[in-house]
Amino acid sequence: MTYDAVPLIPRDVLFGNPERVLPTLSPDGSRLGFVAPDDGVLNVWIGPADDPSAARPVTHDRHRGIRTFMFCHDDRTLVYLQDTDGDEDWRLYAMDLDTLEVTLLTPQSGVTAGVLEHNRWHPTTMLVALNADNPQLHDVYRLDLTTRELVKVETNPGYAGWLVDSDQNIRGAVAMTEDGGAVVYRRTDTGSDEPWFEIGPDDIVTTDVTGFSRDGKTAYLLSSSGVNAARLLEVDLATGEETVLAEDAEYDVAGVARHPETLEPQAVTYIKERKEWSYLDPQFGAEVDRLRERLHGEVGISRPVRDDRTWLVHDVLSDGPVRYYTYDRDSGELTFLFSHRPELEQYDLADMEPFSYTARDGLTVHGYVTFPPGVAREALPAVLNVHGGPWARDTWGYDPESQWFANRGYACVQVNFRGSTGYGKAFGNAGNKEWGRAMHTDLLDAIDHLVGRGLIDRERVGIYGGSYGGYAALAGAAFTPEVFRCAVDMVGPSNLLTLLESVPEYWKPQIALMHARVGNPETERDMLWERSPLSKVDQIRIPVLVAQGKNDPRVKIAEAEQIVAALAEKGLDHEYLLFEDEGHGLAKPENRERFYAAAEAFLATHLGGRSQD
Repeated sequence: MTYDAVPLIPRDVLFGNPERVLPTLSPDGSRLGFVAPDDGVLNVWIGPADDPSAARPVTHDRHRGIRTFMFCHDDRTLVYLQDTDGDEDWRLYAMDLDTLEVTLLTPQSGVTAGVLEHNRWHPTTMLVALNADNPQLHDVYRLDLTTRELVKVETNPGYAGWLVDSDQNIRGAVAMTEDGGAVVYRRTDTGSDEPWFEIGPDDIVTTDVTGFSRDGKTAYLLSSSGVNAARLLEVDLATGEETVLAEDAEYDVAGVARHPETLEPQAVTYIKERKEWSYLDPQFGAEVDRLRERLHGEVGISRPVRDDRTWLVHDVLSDGPVRYYTYDRDSGELTFLFSHRPELEQYDLADMEPFSYTARDGLTVHGYVTFPPGVAREALPAVLNVHGGPWARDTWGYDPESQWFANRGYACVQVNFRGSTGYGKAFGNAGNKEWGRAMHTDLLDAIDHLVGRGLIDRERVGIYGGSYGGYAALAGAAFTPEVFRCAVDMVGPSNLLTLLESVPEYWKPQIALMHARVGNPETERDMLWERSPLSKVDQIRIPVLVAQGKNDPRVKIAEAEQIVAALAEKGLDHEYLLFEDEGHGLAKPENRERFYAAAEAFLATHLGGRSQD
């Protein structure tokens, strides 16, 4: 097969709205809900559990869409969250599923809401976090789903997060320390909060209280204290005795499957090159393995139905759409519901392939490459697609941008550079204060590794990314322009000083973590400026495409405008796309089409790949 014989996948197939996504079942098992377009905008659809085709839209947003919803255990309420034009001031709505009447529960402006706890044992109440009184701190409110009344039950004295149990009791809280660590507090019988344990700055990203047993006598922790990678611990709250339930020397526990009645852990997952399961309950493990044998990719399981006899299963491949099923545990029947983009079945997609290499200081770094189908893997043009976060990671599975790059003729290179999560605290902490330094040279070393294997052409490499990945793209243009032919930045910071000085108010209780991992503007101002692409704008000599959401609360519009102004003043080759009705990323399909069309033409001009007319 020649590459010209590979059909071009239209951008709207890759980046338009999915046909249906995020399915869930109501707790009584009678209803199926999912997100799907209604008049071109993503909304919540509800229908009978056994007939997805009978579903109808129950929300009717006409702006950026709705992507977060849940059925409540009173079996008549649906709640969902929505912001305005990407400002991330999330408002909480409740819908009566019998009448479809909607109530806005948190009408305040400049306030962000989040669901803390709702479950089968308290079907008509919900705990909600809300920063209505102090923009930096989320207080705890109790929502009565019957009356729609929201009452404050706990005022936040300065905590970054709350610990609650299945009886909706506050069991403690987490407060950040000045060095970037934290103190976890435990609530006593008298209602006071006393220090329970400390989390050092080296362990802060890999330690968390994940929940409590149903009887409230046991806590479950993910902790890297005393070891390299986060392991799952069971803690007897009466005696303090700790039991290790699951661990791996190199990889953090990534997920915990818990029994829906006892809340006891039944399995954990690790994200290595691909997802791996480790079972604590052999019977549960045998059932999961039977499902995995019948499916083809990475299997995920959710258990929304109260009697736990019906599971929702999703099957994730890297070279095809995500497929959703219901699984009847009594009959063993696995029923296909839908895939998220069935039109992808018409095209020749590429497999995402893991690789690893040794960085210049000896650290082993992992990543993925997606190659263009139908061509020899020799001296290919490449796009280094850098993930955001940066405290996140790329994983194996369907990725529309990977398929887009591969289909256009580029090798898509994704690197889990130091600081990425999941690889243990030593690897994560190796990224501390290494923005623009070792985190960046990890990317350069990946390119050297693939060039050395003859897979990509050193003279035709572009760098691309969003959020931290956008920063990396600007850093590539400013710090190492000799490595890249062009750079694409989506909502990336250009000045680390202004980034850290303009974080959202509700991030400020955790700002010590940012200072420990990026730098402190009060004590490390020169270092942060030196690591800022804006400081080296004179060194940029490759074309740069900058895209920004006007309402982005994380990376403010100033981050784009100051680098664009500097590029214009210097007469440097650049393009600028501003999206007036977006935030930290693009939600509207028409905006995604505008961005991806511009980026595709930009890359084709400078790297020589294919472009859709």
